[in-house]
Amino acid sequence: MATDLLIRNARPLGGPATDLLIRSGRIVERATGLSAPGVPIEDAGGKLVLPGLVEAHTHLDKTLLGMGWHPHGAGPRIIDKIDHERALKGPLDIDPARQSARQALQSVGFGTTHIRTHLDIDTDYGLWAVEGIAATRERLRPVVDIDRVAFPQSGLLRRPGTLELMDRALAMGVEVVGGLDPCAIDRDPKGHLDAVFALSQKHGRPIDIHLHEPGEMGAFSLELIFERIRALGLRGQVTVSHAFCLGAPDRDLVDPLIAQLAELDVAIMTTGPASRPAPPVARLLAAGIRVCSGSDGIRDTWSPYGNGDMLERAMLVGLRNNFRRDEDVELAFHTCTRGGADAMRIAGYGLEPGCAADLVIVPGETVTDAVVSRPTDRVVVKRGVVVARGGVCTVVAP
Repeated sequence: MATDLLIRNARPLGGPATDLLIRSGRIVERATGLSAPGVPIEDAGGKLVLPGLVEAHTHLDKTLLGMGWHPHGAGPRIIDKIDHERALKGPLDIDPARQSARQALQSVGFGTTHIRTHLDIDTDYGLWAVEGIAATRERLRPVVDIDRVAFPQSGLLRRPGTLELMDRALAMGVEVVGGLDPCAIDRDPKGHLDAVFALSQKHGRPIDIHLHEPGEMGAFSLELIFERIRALGLRGQVTVSHAFCLGAPDRDLVDPLIAQLAELDVAIMTTGPASRPAPPVARLLAAGIRVCSGSDGIRDTWSPYGNGDMLERAMLVGLRNNFRRDEDVELAFHTCTRGGADAMRIAGYGLEPGCAADLVIVPGETVTDAVVSRPTDRVVVKRGVVVARGGVCTVVAP
């Protein structure tokens, strides 16, 4: 597959029009009037060129995309949704290999070039998700990079045998150790976090912990996470997803947490939730904290919402944070691009010479225009190869 490409008349992040020359899947030159005999040409026609969108938090293994409509009847609590979902996976045949490919390819059509997915690991379904997403990851490697988190969705300690399955998943190559609400789900914060950090130490993996716990409970769990980061020398190796406690109105509670997040280089993932307190993106970024975003579950048993469009997610993050000025909306866009790359430690990300040629060409006058308009006429390039046009990936979904 050719990985050389000359993109003409593109405006990187809304700047002046220029050409981008790509060789062997990397941007090698940015200038006007470039010539490269024999290299395929993509004329951007003055459109924006953006770095590839980054989906930093989703659950590829359990989407219902392509399976028809399923009524959403789960109870209001998180544990209700967890138990409801686990009971339906088998009867509905939510096959992780098939479903993950469907969602990933839809995301690619929108311009996503990197995905971090959490893989459910529990004693009912074992390593079904690990094996399914491994197949998808390999099949879709030419069009998207998929980073995996071993995730104890049903709890780590409350269901004996889960810890051993997590250990096996990491031994099979899963890249990140996951955790979940140490107080609210396992009701053993010390035991839960000791187990998560022990797996990280054993396998040399970073950590990404779901923390839905609100207010003082969430702050307590964060403090325990900070203690372990300091004790084990894991600065820069932990992401906390959701972190609703950071959206508490009490600045005396939140500001010391933000200071420690910055000190320990802990990344924060926010979806810009509509129904829960949300981490304050502008304050976090001003403190030097890596902030990323993701779709979370897309059309699954938890919720009927979501489509995998990270420009739409940037809009939702902007709305949740009351961003209105162009420079503020660009902060929301940052969480879905560079912020995701920084949180996931993606090397060679961007639009400068030397970066991997992962990018999306989209109509619009400015970045903010693209976020609020979200045009569907997009061209997606992965490592110098056009992999999607107009929302349709070159790889056919199962």
